[in-house]
Amino acid sequence: MREQSVRQSLSTPDLNHAILSGPIIQVMLKLALPTIAVLLVQTLIGLLETYFVSSLGTNVMAGVAVVFPILMLMQMLANGGFGGGLASAIARASGAGQSEDVHSLVWHGAILAGLLGGIFSIVMLSAAPMIYHLMGVTGLALNAALKYSNIIFIGSPLIWAVALLSAALRGAGDTKTPARITLLGGVLLLPLSPIFIFGWGFIPSFGVAGAGLAVLSYYIFAIICLIKHMRTTHSIIKLSIKPINFKLFKDILGIGSLSAIGIIQLNLTVVLITTLVGQFGSDAIAGYGIASRLDYIQVPLMFGIGSAIMTMVGINYGAGQFQRARRITWIGVFITFLITGSIGLFFSIFPSIWLGFFSHDPSVLQTGTNYLQHVAPFYGAIGIGMALYFAGQGSKRLLGPLLAGAIRMIIAAVIGSISVLYFNASLSTFFQIIGVSALIFGLVSCLANFIPR
Repeated sequence: MREQSVRQSLSTPDLNHAILSGPIIQVMLKLALPTIAVLLVQTLIGLLETYFVSSLGTNVMAGVAVVFPILMLMQMLANGGFGGGLASAIARASGAGQSEDVHSLVWHGAILAGLLGGIFSIVMLSAAPMIYHLMGVTGLALNAALKYSNIIFIGSPLIWAVALLSAALRGAGDTKTPARITLLGGVLLLPLSPIFIFGWGFIPSFGVAGAGLAVLSYYIFAIICLIKHMRTTHSIIKLSIKPINFKLFKDILGIGSLSAIGIIQLNLTVVLITTLVGQFGSDAIAGYGIASRLDYIQVPLMFGIGSAIMTMVGINYGAGQFQRARRITWIGVFITFLITGSIGLFFSIFPSIWLGFFSHDPSVLQTGTNYLQHVAPFYGAIGIGMALYFAGQGSKRLLGPLLAGAIRMIIAAVIGSISVLYFNASLSTFFQIIGVSALIFGLVSCLANFIPR
């Protein structure tokens, strides 16, 4: 009875009851849909901002292009990496009825956001010229990259704080508040971006720096809203100053660090694959780039469902309901497989429906079709692996997903590079290797989940 009353103080009785004993699919979708909707909106906003920046010329586009992957890596580390570690710790503590630990974890997450965001700021503000030069931009493009990058990475602590506080709310079962704040921020960002870039009325034109100012304004708005909400009485969890407890830092970083390794694995694999495709010429890289955008469209779906899986598994795991946690895991795996597998199968049969939106060049379309026919059928396996990755965050069992990710990287990047560079493998053969790596990723993730605790 004591644990039940404590849990009810952390969330509404209905939500708490649903996660611990309600219909799994219904609860999972209820938790997932707000996150999916927000991420899709963010993707759309990113495309519109790219459109605004593109009007400033090729050099500016090239400069922003080299900043984007570093920004994405930081956001993924903050949201899915260390944010995942915080959400997992909060979910397990919530399920166990440890209310003091839950509220303390929020404060410790805020401290980590400041520290990790500060590290990113220092590194990028001091080393950005060298990094972007190594990435191939010089002259006007490098100047544009630095104007955009310096403003963005000054705000790194804000970006980390928004990510970790949002993750804390999701870990406690509140996915609607982060979604609502993100949507409101998106409404703010859309007009601010062109206004700051091109100027309007008494506001001067800041050029590419204006795009950075608009993004920074969004995060200022988001952090104010999050702090204000988490200081109110109706917030599911509270943000307040707590005594430092290194055990709580260890709890967050234990999962967060492993999650970060998984994210770095994924990004490194993509970089290496892109580099190898570049060996086949500009048409090949263009076709691959167009086709692989379909991979990224599925990220919001997988992250949304995965976050719901993590929260539900973590809360049930903390409450000692291990059988229900395992059932949630496999239902989540099936839902993710059904969605990603259906998308992959459809576009492997009808690749021109996707590719035709971006290009009509026969050489580009040939490469894109080649990729989708050989890789898209295995999207379902990637969905399985990612669902088990999020379940592993909730149950503190990430070694299996990390092993699966390492094997995928070895097959796709190492074996792929040997095949292309030393055995003159064709592009079709290379794409087949990528498809096999995806299949093995899903299979190893499944097998690792059956290893006894």
